[in-house]
Amino acid sequence: MSFQAYLDAVETKTGLTPRQLVDLAREKGFDETTKAGPILEWLKTDYDLGRGHGMAMVHVITKGPQISTKHVGSGGTHADATETLWLDGKVSNPTP
Repeated sequence: MSFQAYLDAVETKTGLTPRQLVDLAREKGFDETTKAGPILEWLKTDYDLGRGHGMAMVHVITKGPQISTKHVGSGGTHADATETLWLDGKVSNPTP
């Protein structure tokens, strides 16, 4: 599953776009210095997200939408189309 697919699944599970969740995380005081544990606990408690989906959100909350180019365009199972994740909703994503 690509990183973007994880974020799309988070949107399906929560009804919120990744950007909306990032904004909510900021309101709770989570930022680039926050460890994964408190964010994962919040996502599990409030949205019933498991560890894999939660860790995808931890990345965008603490590091932003940029990812490694390792899998970009690789055609493999974990391939992403771009090194910038789309956070504004899967329906509006210009990259298929």
